[in-house]
Amino acid sequence: MTAFEDVYNTYFKDVERYLLALSKDLHLAEELTSQTFFLALKALPKFRGQCDIRVWLCSIAKNCYLSHLRGLRPSFSIDDIQLPDIGISIEESIEDKELAMHIHRALHGLPEPYKEVFSLRVFGQLSFENIGSLFGKSQNWACVTYHRAKQKIKDELEVFE
Repeated sequence: MTAFEDVYNTYFKDVERYLLALSKDLHLAEELTSQTFFLALKALPKFRGQCDIRVWLCSIAKNCYLSHLRGLRPSFSIDDIQLPDIGISIEESIEDKELAMHIHRALHGLPEPYKEVFSLRVFGQLSFENIGSLFGKSQNWACVTYHRAKQKIKDELEVFE
């Protein structure tokens, strides 16, 4: 087994979960994970080891995802969109959308690393150990940072009410 095969086997799931957290699309995450490791293999001679290899791989993955987004073109007509009847009133729907938008604003307004740690934990479903490793920090650091981010969001939501 080559050294790169070890890297692939060790970090594949972490990179895939990270991309899934970014894209919210399993098939896209799988495709971009393959692309990430292909690009990593090509760039391996340039890797100087100044950061954790997982951080380096996730950086490549993020760039793959951003490149994918830049290449997207609308492929449907607005007339083709079917709105589901979800059984709630327009007022409730607007209220829910306002709350969701406020939560997104609160998350977007968080400084780094709180925003990314919170996103990796909630959307990427990464463990505190994996998050800490991504940042080159301890598991405890990731846990504390996540809980501080959660508290900042809660504080912001209290102002909204």
